[in-house]
Amino acid sequence: MSDQVKFGTSGLRGLTSALLGPVARRHVTAFLSHLTAQGERPERVYLGRDLRASSPALLGDCAAALHAAGIEAVDCGALPTPALALYAMAAGCPAIMVTGSHIPADRNGLKFYTRLGEISKADEAGIIAALRPEATEVISPPLRSEAALAGNFYRQRYRFLMPTDLLVGWRIGVFEQSGVARDMLVSLFTRAGAEVVRIGRSETFIPVDTEAFSDPIYAPCHAAIRAQRLDAIVSTDGDGDRPLLLLADGQFVRGDALGLLAAQFVGADCVVTPVTSNSGIEAQGGFATVIRTRVGSPFVIAAMAESPGRVVVGFEANGGTLLGSPVRVGQVHLSALPTRDAILPLIAAFSLAARAGLSLAALVDRLELPAARSDRLADVPPERGQAFLERLVASWGTSSLSALAGGSDMNLTTLDGPRVRFANGEILHYRGSGNAPELRCYVEAATEARAEVLLDEGLAIARRAIFA
Repeated sequence: MSDQVKFGTSGLRGLTSALLGPVARRHVTAFLSHLTAQGERPERVYLGRDLRASSPALLGDCAAALHAAGIEAVDCGALPTPALALYAMAAGCPAIMVTGSHIPADRNGLKFYTRLGEISKADEAGIIAALRPEATEVISPPLRSEAALAGNFYRQRYRFLMPTDLLVGWRIGVFEQSGVARDMLVSLFTRAGAEVVRIGRSETFIPVDTEAFSDPIYAPCHAAIRAQRLDAIVSTDGDGDRPLLLLADGQFVRGDALGLLAAQFVGADCVVTPVTSNSGIEAQGGFATVIRTRVGSPFVIAAMAESPGRVVVGFEANGGTLLGSPVRVGQVHLSALPTRDAILPLIAAFSLAARAGLSLAALVDRLELPAARSDRLADVPPERGQAFLERLVASWGTSSLSALAGGSDMNLTTLDGPRVRFANGEILHYRGSGNAPELRCYVEAATEARAEVLLDEGLAIARRAIFA
């Protein structure tokens, strides 16, 4: 497999120039070979895509590979990744989502789903092992479209979860950008009674990272909050599996707080979440078990499958929420959806706040989580980023982190990159991105101001070490 195309934390990712054509077709063929080896040779595979300029061509590559293998390709159009997964699972068929999620626009990717849901790390290894040279003949077949059916199937899942009068009196902005879930957000919040203001729609793809709150891309949101007197702004990343919530005071709600609210909303008794999620989750009442994993939805899904919980919810620090069990919320039944979803945590936050008569800010404050921040260094060559992490692990006791600790003791863990907990409870965690040439930094502190300082210092340490 090319170094420019590889499996990351969720799906195959790489430069579009490297992925288009033979490389994409070879991976789809390998996916089919892997399914066949598992006794799951399908008659049809459902395809979906995000709104990147390269996604239609990549979907065509997928369809051509399926046609060459004698398998029907069904086009579900542009729709959120969880919508495609839900539709394909209900039909008992595999699926392939063409998306680069939040990574830069010159990149793209493929997310593979078996008939049971998102593939595992073992499945990824099976696909890699099944890669073969491509056959020479390439035919682009006509595709049967089920785009309207697939999109509506997902919309109906959540249509009745918020009563039609729940958000009467609320003014909610939808930051549309180029997210494929933008029209669904407008529809759902309008139906719940909110006055919806559409912001920043773009027909050119914009890579929205829902964990990088300092990105200049959010400037229109901050301006709209003030100018439109909004109670909140909602959005998602490019393929609709990571939520974004901006409060009336201009503060972003971290994704792990949204995932936590979703778990409370559906009555979970077991939470599965990566080590990058807030350390205060264990202190919340109501959960019999909290399981920590490495970053990446395949790791969360694997741990969810092994959980003894009755109602199991997984979520990542980016807010993508996975429902591991069928649940009933009021009169609404939700089937299990073990893949990241942005809509459920947003509905959960607004529903809990409205029913309790609280502002969203008061609802989040009631969680009493440590202040947490995260950001990234972009354009970090993977070899330099990895070398920095390895040096940090090898010499962390005498590294630049000692100055941050103020001479106090430090505890290091390495479940997914070096994670240092200082004696005062502050946390600094580095890990390389599995999807792009980036180094991510996560921090926790007692106050928002201190978390900002710690994040700035942590990024500065990494920047000096990597780019000096």
